[in-house]
Amino acid sequence: MYIAVPAEILGIILPLLLGVAFLVLAERKVMAFVQRRKGPDVVGSFGLLQPLADGSKLILKEPISPSSANFSLFRMAPVATFMLSLVAWAVVPFDYGMVLSDLNIGLLYLFAISSLGVYGIITAGRSSNSKYAFLGALRSAAQMVSYEVSIGLILITVLICVGPRNSSEIVMAQKQIWSGIPLFPVLVMFFISRLAETNRAPFDLPEAEAESVAGYNVEYARDAILNSPLLAEANVPGSRGLILTETRGGSLPTKNYSILAKPKNVSA
Repeated sequence: MYIAVPAEILGIILPLLLGVAFLVLAERKVMAFVQRRKGPDVVGSFGLLQPLADGSKLILKEPISPSSANFSLFRMAPVATFMLSLVAWAVVPFDYGMVLSDLNIGLLYLFAISSLGVYGIITAGRSSNSKYAFLGALRSAAQMVSYEVSIGLILITVLICVGPRNSSEIVMAQKQIWSGIPLFPVLVMFFISRLAETNRAPFDLPEAEAESVAGYNVEYARDAILNSPLLAEANVPGSRGLILTETRGGSLPTKNYSILAKPKNVSA
């Protein structure tokens, strides 16, 4: 049986955390462009050190907890939710056989891990002992659960077409053509459902950015580094890995596909 060593785990987590930090910067740049403003451009060249400055600021902030909150659950909820977004990468293949845990039920594992994220949000809202946080948690949980139903049905469609439930085998089953090409309407629905489950625009209503309170994480101060928007961005690479694995050939090189390959010269 294959046993993962800590170096392999760090090799996945460290690039993932760096990617999450710069995804936040990229999203802020795009939003600034849409709203016709500069965005982050002060810290470092073109604002590239802004994620480091934001992380340092959040770490150095004073941890404040509501006096009536359940302290243990209040601290555990964001950490548990953030960890779930990381452990989902255990079954995502980077190449054939290059996967942390090559489970035969890798697809079901991914779906199960993504479904558990709703418990962290409910716990964060309920343990705050605030009606605003609790109502925000219910709103977010309702959206996540509703779109998980559509994701489950879409994954069943992919399973019927490709056969295996192992992530590496699903990738290899797409050697001739991406499953997202014949299943293009399913790919569009899958993409929309993952946007909604990770609370990204235009499905970012649970974060309540336009309101005076910020949804389920309104009582969090320093622990906001483990909550929105970093927590939402941490789920985005996992969603992207799932979409690439199931519908776009995963780690297979694009030039090897028969529909894109150059025709060979046939000698007479």
